[in-house]
Amino acid sequence: MATPGHLEIHNVSKTYAIPGRPLVNVLSHVGFDVPPGAFVTIVGPSGCGKSTLLRLIIGLDDDYRGDILLNGRRIVGTALSRGIVFQDHRLLPWLTLEQNIGLSLENSGWSQKEKVDTVREHIALVGLRGFEKAYPHELSGGMAQRAAIARGLASRPEILLLDEPLGALDALTRVHLQAELQKIWETEGTTMILVTHDVDEAIFLSNKVVVMAAHPGRIVEEVAIDLDFPRDRADGDFVALKRRILAAMGEDGGRAPARAA
Repeated sequence: MATPGHLEIHNVSKTYAIPGRPLVNVLSHVGFDVPPGAFVTIVGPSGCGKSTLLRLIIGLDDDYRGDILLNGRRIVGTALSRGIVFQDHRLLPWLTLEQNIGLSLENSGWSQKEKVDTVREHIALVGLRGFEKAYPHELSGGMAQRAAIARGLASRPEILLLDEPLGALDALTRVHLQAELQKIWETEGTTMILVTHDVDEAIFLSNKVVVMAAHPGRIVEEVAIDLDFPRDRADGDFVALKRRILAAMGEDGGRAPARAA
């Protein structure tokens, strides 16, 4: 089982230079805390900087102002301590399921037995036992995304970043995998950060939802989700939280409230 990480984002701002145009302010003074083992979701309209923020957390870009700390240390570059799952599963088509998952352990320094055992455990974790020798084209979309989640978790990262991992799936498969992802999180205890446009998904999975606005990307509210698991989307408290988050996003025609303390 992974040792969950503590992520702290302090006053982060990010600009892009576009030739012939003024600097584009993508993120402005973004800050929030992700306690060890928490599941935090970031929601907001396109262009609010959600995916840019994930790039900074994963370590693909260090050109920003402010601080991003994992367990008290500033993040510099990529590392096995931070895993990521994308909307596209990105499985290599010439490798089997177990080989694709094993690829994430190439630089782990573990023994061959440790790698084999870990791959087997994570295939079982995501419910794909029996498909070890299957190639990506032999898997459904939902199965391929489960494999991507297993690959992201196999190196036992302190934090797993999920960039719209269920966004390309059909509605029924998406709802099913939301439930599976919630169970995986409870089993593994890994700190998780999800980016999604789906407010229902955010409430269903998270301890906290961070609501962002665009131009520039900034936090307008942090909403604690105190509902017991498993969660019922038709429950009155669930619906009330959805209304609150949509209001913060400005999707009910109202003004976004000030960010909660």
